[in-house]
Amino acid sequence: MDINLSINGKSYAIQAQENMPLLWAIRDIVGLTGTKFGCGVSQCGACSVLVDGNLTKSCGTPVSYAVGKEIFTIEGSSENLELLRQTWNDGNVPQCGYCQSGQLIAATSLLDKNENPSDEDIDNAMSSNICRCGTYSRIRKAIHEAVALKNKQI
Repeated sequence: MDINLSINGKSYAIQAQENMPLLWAIRDIVGLTGTKFGCGVSQCGACSVLVDGNLTKSCGTPVSYAVGKEIFTIEGSSENLELLRQTWNDGNVPQCGYCQSGQLIAATSLLDKNENPSDEDIDNAMSSNICRCGTYSRIRKAIHEAVALKNKQI
């Protein structure tokens, strides 16, 4: 079936079954491979993207759900994501790095909705993303530092 997707502000016309996981459309058809396959059952968060601004596990979401909506992946750019990329890098957040695209998207979603999250807000927002290396304290610190950088820019 013909499907049109809007990903990171660009339109893509693809051929896919409507029940194909959005992850495979993004990775295999469109070729944006920053979004990772982790568990395949929407539990680990490696496949996280934003769909109309909402954190979405793309491995368990049919591509038909995203038609007519804006999809934002790790290859996209926004003020919050760029600040987070900077603080992630400055704080040496990734260890193996596999989960980090999903972590960054989840953190972007948090900062898009909450400009000054507490530790509890961060822990709640990030709880659906698993880091096997256990970099949670570095992730929390990088989110707080992104907030501080953003506040300095205002």
